[in-house]
Amino acid sequence: MRIAVLGAGNIGGTLGSKWIQAGHDVSFGVRDTQSLKTVYSLEQAKGAKATDVSCAIRDSEVILFSVPWKTVPEVAQSHAMDLNGKVLIDATNNFAGPVINNLQTLQEAAPKAIIYRAFNSLGWEVFANPIIDGQTADLFYSGPDGETRQQIHKLIEEVGLHPVWVGDNDRIQLVDNMGALWVNMVRQHGWKRRSAFRAITE
Repeated sequence: MRIAVLGAGNIGGTLGSKWIQAGHDVSFGVRDTQSLKTVYSLEQAKGAKATDVSCAIRDSEVILFSVPWKTVPEVAQSHAMDLNGKVLIDATNNFAGPVINNLQTLQEAAPKAIIYRAFNSLGWEVFANPIIDGQTADLFYSGPDGETRQQIHKLIEEVGLHPVWVGDNDRIQLVDNMGALWVNMVRQHGWKRRSAFRAITE
């Protein structure tokens, strides 16, 4: 699978490294291919490449948005034609605002894109090592059912997490709230950043 990871920070770099290890073709779409973050991510994700955002989007099948939340509208509007019809993963957060995700922004720019909400509710440290006290962390996500959801499910598993689908994006607030809860517990209650959630059922 050809994956564009927009942003080469902690989240993008960690996920890109996991996916390159799983055998995917990973490109980091960045503004500066020589930045320290990008160089470090390329060192961790042997075999990945760094290119400008436009080329990364154009050449990919799946696109992970792991850039700052406020930059997504600019990216989406500038590359709307190439985003349309592709699988998009929104991992961005705006916990200080009334809307945490970028679903509407992406839908308006690329109405034919298939959009998922994932990788926004845990710290990158959990993505790097998702086994905590002998248990695999769950990752809650939302988006349309069907073949593309199976692709997202597999991408989550390849990071080492256990996928938990909460439903289509009319349930996106549940995934947003998991992220808000994680931030609250880490920042306000002293949880370590390598903390996560488990869904337990019979």
